[in-house]
Amino acid sequence: MNRRVIAMALAISVAGLLFVSVGKKSVQPVSPIDTGLPARPDQIAFGPLAFQPPTAEKFRRELSDGTVVYLAPSHEFPLITLSITFKGGASLDPPDVPGLASMTARLMREGGTQEMPAAQFDETLDFLATEAGVAAGETATSATMNCLQSNFDESLALFLGMLRFPAFDAKRLETARGQVIEMLKQRNDDAASILSREWKRLIYGADHFEASEPTDKTVAAISRERLADMHRRIFHPGNMIVAVSGDFAEEEMLQKLTQALSGWERGAAVPDPVAPTAVLEPGLYHVQKEIPQGKLVMGLRSITRDDPDAIPLLLLNDILGAGGFTSRIMQQVRSNEGLAYSARSTLAPRVYYPGDFRAGFESKNPTVALAAKIVLDQIKGVRDALVTEEELETAKQSAVETFPRQFESKPQMLRVFVNDESTKRPKDYWQTYREKILAVTREDLQRVAQKHLDPEKMAILVVGDWKEIAPGDSGKRASMQDFFGGKVQQLPLRDPLTLEPQGL
Repeated sequence: MNRRVIAMALAISVAGLLFVSVGKKSVQPVSPIDTGLPARPDQIAFGPLAFQPPTAEKFRRELSDGTVVYLAPSHEFPLITLSITFKGGASLDPPDVPGLASMTARLMREGGTQEMPAAQFDETLDFLATEAGVAAGETATSATMNCLQSNFDESLALFLGMLRFPAFDAKRLETARGQVIEMLKQRNDDAASILSREWKRLIYGADHFEASEPTDKTVAAISRERLADMHRRIFHPGNMIVAVSGDFAEEEMLQKLTQALSGWERGAAVPDPVAPTAVLEPGLYHVQKEIPQGKLVMGLRSITRDDPDAIPLLLLNDILGAGGFTSRIMQQVRSNEGLAYSARSTLAPRVYYPGDFRAGFESKNPTVALAAKIVLDQIKGVRDALVTEEELETAKQSAVETFPRQFESKPQMLRVFVNDESTKRPKDYWQTYREKILAVTREDLQRVAQKHLDPEKMAILVVGDWKEIAPGDSGKRASMQDFFGGKVQQLPLRDPLTLEPQGL
């Protein structure tokens, strides 16, 4: 018999003896240990969250050439993250070549440099365990590098070589164009992409960069000369803010950046994005697609980021449809009626011009009208009556208690500071943010609802099988006839490559 079996046998024997011994005596009750905690979790009292947001000035520096740099040393790990944010992205795309800024950013990373072929550049970064990338958004472009502290100098030289002297390798460009074309072919496979495309056209107009999308012809028109021209416009010291976090000494980092950026000429100032001129026409719009579940979005143009009504409208949106299972739209459409897996609203302010408010869901074709009626009823409800004290308090506490997450890591904190400086946000915004949240009243929410969420000015867009959607639910609680008198404008399903109408 091995030792393990013997040990188990002894343990069982001792346990049996203890059981018999205890059985012969009266068992005394054990007094509960006083831990000082309440008997139930819901009785635990939490003190107020103590958090003071950091100020940008503490981390802001300037190089001798005027380049703004944000530094946040951190010595937990031997890593350094460096990012450079440039003004301009899709907002700079020529009308005849949408997607040019995005392709420029992609080929800067994938196309090698003037001193190092693309394949060698990739292999060198891999050998150093350095990650580098460039991405163009709607109004800004970012370049990011993450590397070991021990090879920062070599990684920085490669990174800035990529940004300053891209080669735009012809073969890599051809491959990238082919990959984009293949992606375009799939644009109509998912009804969500159709809904998004047509909604942006309604809200911003097809000629605005927010709604403009590439076609097979515009992708083919992207040449190395066009990429180089876009590169010259965006990538230069007069149009960038640098942020560095990680394992470094501040003065040493400033010296390295000054030396690394020397000789890089400043270019012309990049203009602010142009505001859309299109005006949303309220009404009912539909794109035919034979799918079992219809997708719907409704909404209108809304506010700018720095609008005085931004904070109360954000709180109202949380109560209405952005607050998950506590929001009215989710509770009524999903929890109470079971008409959709998810239903929510979104407020998307823009910095340079008003963004949009929208609410949407996906539901079985026959119940699309009923779900839409319920969503509209919720919007009308916050206009007609005050929200409850409990709803407002829940929205406030959610905003206040999640506030520190914006600064939970040093790279994330620096992104906030860089974005604020590049978009000229008021310097005291974050210091006074929570006070502004807590000062909002129920009357404020009703006022902004009546001002900014007028159902009469909204458009409703549906993608789905109209013959099943239009009659409504079997219980006759709602049909599409209930919206705009049933007058519907049929939008064409566009060819995925050309975006030309395929027919009504």
